[in-house]
Amino acid sequence: MRLSVVRRYSFEAAHVLSWHAGKCSRMHGHSYHLEVEVAGEPNENGVVMDFADVDEVVDPVLSELDHHLLNDLIDNPTAEMTSLHIARELSSRGLPWCRLRLWETDSGSVLLER
Repeated sequence: MRLSVVRRYSFEAAHVLSWHAGKCSRMHGHSYHLEVEVAGEPNENGVVMDFADVDEVVDPVLSELDHHLLNDLIDNPTAEMTSLHIARELSSRGLPWCRLRLWETDSGSVLLER
C-alpha cells in the first residue's frame, strides 16, 4: 500500500510561445494549478509530511512565478518546461516529491513522476 499527501496550489502567470502556429503565439495568461505529492511512511506523529512543511518549500517557488511573464524566467515556457522548472526548484530545496501535476487550463495538465 502506498501512502502520500497531496497539496494543491494556484498562481497566475503569462507567457508567449513564439514558435506556436496558433493563438499561443500572442502573450496570454493562465490560472495555473499545481498538485504536489509526497509519498512515504507515516512518522511518529502519523503523517508522511506535514502540510505546512510542504507549503514552506512550495510557496517561495511559486511566489517567484506568480504574476510574472514566464518567458523572463524560463526558456520556452510551455506547460512541460514550466513543470520541469518547478520540479528542479523543489528538488533543489529538498522537497521529496514523487509526483507533480501542473494544470495550465481546466482540461490540460502535465504530469511528472519520479
